[in-house]
Amino acid sequence: MEIKVVVGSKNPVKVNCTKAAFEKAFPDHSIIVEGVSVPSGVSDQPMTDQETWTGAKNRTEAAKSEFNQADYWVGIEGGISDSKNHMEAFAWVYILSKEQQGQARTATFQLPPKIRDLVNQGIELGIADDMVFNRQNSKQSNGAVGILTKDLIDRAEYYEPAVVLALIPFVNSELY
Repeated sequence: MEIKVVVGSKNPVKVNCTKAAFEKAFPDHSIIVEGVSVPSGVSDQPMTDQETWTGAKNRTEAAKSEFNQADYWVGIEGGISDSKNHMEAFAWVYILSKEQQGQARTATFQLPPKIRDLVNQGIELGIADDMVFNRQNSKQSNGAVGILTKDLIDRAEYYEPAVVLALIPFVNSELY
């Protein structure tokens, strides 16, 4: 049986981690994943937990509006939380089917002061990473988490568990 999934982003990291997570959650199915470019409806760099969650939800709903011929729609939005002591990065995953929704948040990790300073100047995290680490388009490859962990965890590996966790209501539908 085939499952069609639409991701509210064409970023290959988000598309690939979604495919990997769905293949784990539904091992007896053929998983087809397509990315579509849709707006998040929030800042380019969400700066709060709520704004990040809203961005993920908006991407999911926009993907469903644009391509309603699918079984699942997925939104993944990376965000920042800043306190007096440090800045943390994380992401929200929001998933819809025709009859259910699920959501989960990734783990958080602390950003270095140089990146924090750039983000606080209004620069998106991915661009700040590229500036500090002299890279190009890192958000479509290993991302901040990959750079900072020296590729022990890349961006796709970081997002994938949250996609699996957001699928809990779908793989346990009798409980939800």
